[in-house]
Amino acid sequence: MPLVIIAGLPSTGKTTRANQIKEFLQDVNKVKVHIVSENDIIRNKELQKNTIFSDPQKEKVTRGILKSEAIRLLTPDNVVILDAGNYIKGYRYELYCASKNSGSTQVTVETICTKEEAWEWNLSRPEEERYSKECFDALHLRYEIPDSRNRWDSPIFCLQPHESLPGNEIYQALFLRKPPPPNQSTQSAPLSSANFLNELDKITQAIVAEIISAKKCGAEGTIKLPCHGGIVLENISGSCSPAQLARYRRQFLNYAKLHPPSPKETPDGLAQLFGQFLNTTLSALPS
Repeated sequence: MPLVIIAGLPSTGKTTRANQIKEFLQDVNKVKVHIVSENDIIRNKELQKNTIFSDPQKEKVTRGILKSEAIRLLTPDNVVILDAGNYIKGYRYELYCASKNSGSTQVTVETICTKEEAWEWNLSRPEEERYSKECFDALHLRYEIPDSRNRWDSPIFCLQPHESLPGNEIYQALFLRKPPPPNQSTQSAPLSSANFLNELDKITQAIVAEIISAKKCGAEGTIKLPCHGGIVLENISGSCSPAQLARYRRQFLNYAKLHPPSPKETPDGLAQLFGQFLNTTLSALPS
């Protein structure tokens, strides 16, 4: 259930700390832990960090994949560690709202070192994993430092490279305190129309039925569904079962209750929103 947000500048030891937390929780406290890794997402997309962080649209898509995967894994039995820069204050707030909505506790772990040390560590990486000087400097300028006065950043553990992991303190912050109570920003809002949910249910059911039908005909990878003006879906694999599709449909309906689309949205528009949700969710799955 708990969520650990790793935050920090490039090459400051974020992945090292994420692995240390996972090892501590699994070995000492026998807790099931998942790491959602920015590096893994980038490798799976066969891109380089400099390509991602120099293109706002690609970076936004990557953040969306990370958030979607972290939320998907949040269950009463799991700890999820989000290993990424998480340098945008508003994005950390979105993660806080998502964990709050799921009834989870959350902590922030910030990795800290001097810019000079970080640059030296960056140069020691394999060439294909290094940040360019331009990208490295740009991320430093854009970094919004976590602040313990912000409820979405608190509690926070700021760790320098030479410091040992405060494993017991992190465990207590995750498991020995109550999660924040839900409020209007995290509770399901009333739907904008009495027929909205019924309409959305029919649309998403029809799309899932068409995907299953296409898969029975051997379709995989990128497929185009004829319904609602044509919906292009990516990463449709043979292992994507009807039960998984049904679960993703329920997740989308729950999200739509919390964040209802515009009342003016057409059925085709709603179908496209579901298609985008499926593309984001399926792209985050292991290949």
